[in-house]
Amino acid sequence: MDGLPSPGDVVLVTRAASVQFTRPMMFRVIRVIEEWVTYHDWVWLHGYSLDERGDAVAKRDLFVRPAGLQMMRRPQPSPRSPNQRPSRPARRPPPAPAPAGEPPVPAGQHRPLRR
Repeated sequence: MDGLPSPGDVVLVTRAASVQFTRPMMFRVIRVIEEWVTYHDWVWLHGYSLDERGDAVAKRDLFVRPAGLQMMRRPQPSPRSPNQRPSRPARRPPPAPAPAGEPPVPAGQHRPLRR
């Protein structure tokens, strides 16, 4: 890889990047940690390790040689499973109309329960 990865890049981390990676790992870069002093041609990366579907499984900091990273296409996250909540709340239906002969309830207030 030429230069440093950018936020959002997905890279394949192998032994060429660091000897600790005996098995290749997909990694989504959040940022390059430039504040941390390192050896020449080495960098700290902050991001997420990804599973085979491209979903984040763990947040990690990696110490690697950028020349050993392989740029990958950005995998699309897998679609949500049916039991996951939507990202924004569902719309609520409008309140029921007031019973005949009763005044409407102002917004943000509730009608008292009848006993």
